[in-house]
Amino acid sequence: MSDTSSADPVGEAFEVQRDRLRAVAYRMLGSHADAEDVVQEAWLRLSRQDTATIDNLAGWLTTVVGRISLDVLRSRQAHPEASYDDRLAELVVMVDDSPAPEDDVALADSVGLALLVVLESLRPGERLAFVLHDLFAVPFDEIGQILGRSTAAAKMLASRARRKVQGAGQPTAVGREQREVVQAFLAAARRGDFEGLLRVLDPEVRLTVDTPGGVVVILGATKVATGAAARAAAGAAVRGRAVLVDGLPGFVSWREDGAPLSVMAFTVVDGRIVAIATVIDPARLASMDLPDPR
Repeated sequence: MSDTSSADPVGEAFEVQRDRLRAVAYRMLGSHADAEDVVQEAWLRLSRQDTATIDNLAGWLTTVVGRISLDVLRSRQAHPEASYDDRLAELVVMVDDSPAPEDDVALADSVGLALLVVLESLRPGERLAFVLHDLFAVPFDEIGQILGRSTAAAKMLASRARRKVQGAGQPTAVGREQREVVQAFLAAARRGDFEGLLRVLDPEVRLTVDTPGGVVVILGATKVATGAAARAAAGAAVRGRAVLVDGLPGFVSWREDGAPLSVMAFTVVDGRIVAIATVIDPARLASMDLPDPR
């Protein structure tokens, strides 16, 4: 990946957009490697473009990334034997700084990997219309231009895709209630409040812990609450921050020396935590792209 951060004003302006463009391409394609390729191609096209002709750089780049991604999707459809990698190969961790439902568009890259499975069932045009409009708030007239279709046709494609996504029961963003449940769990754990933990845990909650020695599974609210209270009492973590882990509300904690201690992802259903996935394996934590401690 080329470093354009300080090359020139155009490069600096592109770097401001890079994360959002990568998010668009990833939601379109379901592959981090393919998304990086698309973003790099967008940069190459921008570098060959007379930027004086671009009124809205963010919109121009979104259109370019959308068109390139659409070409990739259509190529896959024409050559289904071609494979593309890494959709489920890693955990995507990003800071969750937007708790209000009205900020859900800003959380477009928080959409869980589970949604990608649903998106794979959509036709290329449907997927582009849904991703760009519902996840990134791109106007339908711009989507229509990318597709070479009318604004009404773009709306119809997005509506059709939305029905398929909703029919599959996949959430499109983390909501306020989920965050509040996770915050209540973390607060109760810090206090060693056993009863408080039980109030937010489903009786049949499943805790999966990725350790250096392998994966450990703990079942049941009583055992999970006991373990959470005990870990809090040990006091190993000194810093932490809310994150999104593959689109799920999560939390990263660090030791005093700045080394990551754990990454946690929570699945919340009907106001209760039904599953917690935790990574404490130092090797795997070191391989993750984690945000900085506060």
